[in-house]
Amino acid sequence: MRFDFSGYSLDIGRRELRRGPNLIDIEPQVFDLLVYLIENRDRVVTKGDLMAAVWGGRIVSESTLTSRITTARKAIGDTGERQHLIRTISRKGVRFVGAVAGAAEIDAPSEPSPEPRQEIRFCTTSDSVRIAYAVTGEGTALLKAANWLSHLEYDWQNPIWRNLLRSIATDHQLVRYDERGTGLSDRQAGEITFDTFVRDLESVADAARLDRFALFGASRGCATSIAYAARHPERVSRLILYGGYARGRHHPGSDTGQADAFLTLFREGFAPENRTIRQMLKYSIFPGGADQQLQWFNDLQHLTTSPENAVKIRQATFEIDVTELLSQVAVPTLVLHCRDDPAEPFDEARLIAAGIPGSRLVALEGRNHLVFDSDPAWGRLHEEIMSFLS
Repeated sequence: MRFDFSGYSLDIGRRELRRGPNLIDIEPQVFDLLVYLIENRDRVVTKGDLMAAVWGGRIVSESTLTSRITTARKAIGDTGERQHLIRTISRKGVRFVGAVAGAAEIDAPSEPSPEPRQEIRFCTTSDSVRIAYAVTGEGTALLKAANWLSHLEYDWQNPIWRNLLRSIATDHQLVRYDERGTGLSDRQAGEITFDTFVRDLESVADAARLDRFALFGASRGCATSIAYAARHPERVSRLILYGGYARGRHHPGSDTGQADAFLTLFREGFAPENRTIRQMLKYSIFPGGADQQLQWFNDLQHLTTSPENAVKIRQATFEIDVTELLSQVAVPTLVLHCRDDPAEPFDEARLIAAGIPGSRLVALEGRNHLVFDSDPAWGRLHEEIMSFLS
């Protein structure tokens, strides 16, 4: 069995730790400690647990245990101050919090892991649309803006969000929602525009009684989050913008003919019987995706909304332009974007980062619109987000 995380590979059979092709020298006890922490990453490991597993039940001093944990952190590029991968839980123990992919999990289909416990609630917008939202975990609040497409139940199994959502919910109160026309929210939503995207977010933030919270937008959710942060600066503590854009495809200077042709393809491709065009649309967003991952995207579209709503949503995204709001965002902001994003060019990330005062831009290596949890860039994405939130 091999575990891959943050650019490292831990091969249990060969008892080797590597970063890329480079072998890292590591003591046997430290290797065993790392294996145990990773295999039990779903819980906090106590001092007694480590003594039983690594030292065979022998009593060792606190300083010896601390020294081995420090050495393990150093071997994988972590520190006691950063704690991006091995986190100390005060008076309880330690936990491995990095995103991990086992070789078997990457190469072969696996049974979906159980969904974390969440409470699904409903609120009503000012134009009488019922929005479904879910609350998971405890701690400081993080609200994830809706993007294309979401489903409060299905997102726990999808290969883009499952591990990241679980990590966030470990230390935060995670609030997510399905926007109008999608998921568990009202499918007969009437008006669907960019203003309604923002209105849905506002309604959820109010209904969940979030006074001050971190806001996370991905893809089109970035523009929604930018608009909200500009309108409500007193409520947003931090802003994460991932794979997003400030301008839709109909912005001045863009090729509107190409955009309209894409919408025509999209309208035809959303029909269940039109497999050829659906395949084209998938590859225009996730050209680096494996067959199983692309099938997930295909299933997601038909689980979350109707063809009519899908076209309305895409039309609304084409009209987005929040460039004038960028300078009004006055909260710490992290901007993440794949260099070779086929759906939204990296220049859009540069535009956002340049427009928001003091924001930080992180370029991810990858050619998918959003990073799958088996992609090489996954570890960097996870580390940057968790560090920014800590």
